[in-house]
Amino acid sequence: MQKSDNLISKTLARKMLSCVEEYELIKQGKNNRFKTVQDFCKYNRFSRQNFLKIYRRYQNEGTLESLLPQKRGPKYKTRRTDIKIENEIIILRQKGNNRYEIHEVLKKELREFAPSPSSIYNICKRYGLNKLKKQQKQERRKIIMQRAGELAHIDCHYLSKGITIKDYPKLYLVAIVDGYSRIAWVEVIEDIKSLTVMFSVLRCINMITNRYKIHFETVMTDNGAEFGSGKDADNKMDHPFERMLYEMGIKHKYTKPYRPQTNGKVERFWKTINEDMIEDACYEDIEDLRNELLEYLIYYNEHRPHQGLDGKMPIDFIPKS
Repeated sequence: MQKSDNLISKTLARKMLSCVEEYELIKQGKNNRFKTVQDFCKYNRFSRQNFLKIYRRYQNEGTLESLLPQKRGPKYKTRRTDIKIENEIIILRQKGNNRYEIHEVLKKELREFAPSPSSIYNICKRYGLNKLKKQQKQERRKIIMQRAGELAHIDCHYLSKGITIKDYPKLYLVAIVDGYSRIAWVEVIEDIKSLTVMFSVLRCINMITNRYKIHFETVMTDNGAEFGSGKDADNKMDHPFERMLYEMGIKHKYTKPYRPQTNGKVERFWKTINEDMIEDACYEDIEDLRNELLEYLIYYNEHRPHQGLDGKMPIDFIPKS
C-alpha cells in the first residue's frame, strides 16, 4: 500500500513539475498551448491561488516533495489548550484573577504543563475576558429567548477560492443557530439555489432535532431569494424553502432590510467559523471539508465555552431529558 502511495505521489509531483515549466513559458510569452494563466488553470482544474502557493514553495525549496499539495488543518485544532484547563482559566478569570495569578494556581496542579501567562492571556482574549470591568457583574446574562427552539437564525455564507486543493466553481456554507442555546449546525453546498438550500436546511434541522432534541418554532432569515418569495408574497407555497417550513409547522420571520445585525447570532457564528475553521486552512476537497466541519460542530456545541453564554457551553442550555 505504501509503495502504491509513493508511486502516486511521484507521478503527481512529475505532473506538477511539467505544469510549473508550462507556467514559466506562459510568463515568458512562449507557451503555444496557453496564452493566459487563467486558461492554464482552467484546463488543469487548478485554483490559481493554490497553484501559485505550490509554485512559490517549489521556488524556495526546489524539491519534488514541495510540488505536492499540502493540506492545512483548521486553526482550532492546533492552538487548543486542553478544554478542561480552558474552562478552569475562564472560571478563575471571571473571579477577577489576572493571568499571572491564574498561572500560579494552575502550576500547583499541572506543574511544568501549566499554560504560560501569555497563553492564558490569549485564551482570555478569545473569550472576551482580557479586559474586565472595574466591578465584575455577577448577574446572569440577559436572555431574550426563553427556551431552545423558540427562534432559529439561518444564513448562507460564501467561501472564497482556495479553501480546497480541488477546485470548485463555488462553495457555500448554510448554517442554522438556535437563538437561546447557540447550538448550531452547518452544511457545505455548491450553489444557493432555493431547492439546494431547502434540502440543506432540512438536514440541519433534522440533525439538531435528533441529536439535541430541539424543535424549532420560528426561523429568521434575510430577504435572499433562496429563502423565500418575500414577506408579503402571495405565492409562498410555490417556493421550496417556504413550503418546507409550512409543512413542518415552523413560522418564518425576515430580517429588516439592510440591517444584518437583526440576524446577529448567525453573523457572529460566521466570524467564529472563519477564525477556527477557514482562515489560513486548506482542505483536500469538499468531503474533507465536510468531515472536518462535522468534527468541529461537535466540539463547538458540546465542548467549547461560549463568550455569549457566560463561559458555558451551548449543550448546557439544552433541557436534560
